[in-house]
Amino acid sequence: MTGSDFRVTLLGTGTPIPSPNRFGPSTLVEAGDQKFLIDAGRGATIRLYQLGVPIGHLDALLLTHFHSDHTSGLPDVWLTGWLQSYFGDRKAPFRVIGPQGTGSLMAKLEEAYAADIKIRTDDEKLPPEAVAVSVFEYDHDGVVHEKNGVKVIAFEVDHGDVIKPAYGYRIEYEGRVAVISGDTRYNQNVIKYGAGAVLLVHEVAIARPELMSDAYIQRIMAHHTTAREAGMVFEQTKPRLAAYTHLVFLSSPRVPPASLAELIAETRQTYRGPLEVGEDLTCFEIGETVTVRRYGLAANVSILPSYRRTTTAGAGE
Repeated sequence: MTGSDFRVTLLGTGTPIPSPNRFGPSTLVEAGDQKFLIDAGRGATIRLYQLGVPIGHLDALLLTHFHSDHTSGLPDVWLTGWLQSYFGDRKAPFRVIGPQGTGSLMAKLEEAYAADIKIRTDDEKLPPEAVAVSVFEYDHDGVVHEKNGVKVIAFEVDHGDVIKPAYGYRIEYEGRVAVISGDTRYNQNVIKYGAGAVLLVHEVAIARPELMSDAYIQRIMAHHTTAREAGMVFEQTKPRLAAYTHLVFLSSPRVPPASLAELIAETRQTYRGPLEVGEDLTCFEIGETVTVRRYGLAANVSILPSYRRTTTAGAGE
């Protein structure tokens, strides 16, 4: 990819639904010479492969929380990145940054995949140092990575009373800021850490009114941010560009999901600024303005290198 040296690409914008169009939650951040993956939902490695990003060349994986739809692709990123083919080729330990509990998660995965690791070490002569895991845990807001002008700040969010820990991330690079909300209800900490963001990427959930009598739907909606609430976040932070990811479109056998038009209309009740509804492989190039590039997702067609659509959001839009 060409363009800005600060890019955010939505690898997966979906939910636990195993959709071929919206993979599990995962976001690639490229800043200068560094590459980070925020969460590793289902299919993250496939999207990296489509982008031509070697899986083993990630500087770190950052976890927001431990819901399975955000971590189910983690073993794939870790172990496929270890393979010494061009799409893997990790040379150093797999670095994972996450809230308290990350170390336990990775230790259990090392135990679960011990047989595979032993076999590949003995048979394929893969370097053991490149499958080793290096974990950095945190338990409060603050800087979790700082190197070569790139600063990553974790901040706590509210995904529900028992869904703890849960965090978002603020990435600062050469005077430019991108913020990823993580999974959260309407939360003042997102507004606090979203201040000054050029790009603010936020989760969102929507359900038609006739679904809201269902207790299961009520519980899901209570863990997320509605479009109207997300608009309030955007209105208070005023990013150059606001974008949606992790789109929770709830439905039932009798009630279809809301449309994108309805999602946008609800957002516009509280926010009139620049807005993009993300889809898988939407790329945001962050400069003085934000250039949005959307890749085509036609089946069996290489995604590199052409784009389907390009738009630019500036301060005056």
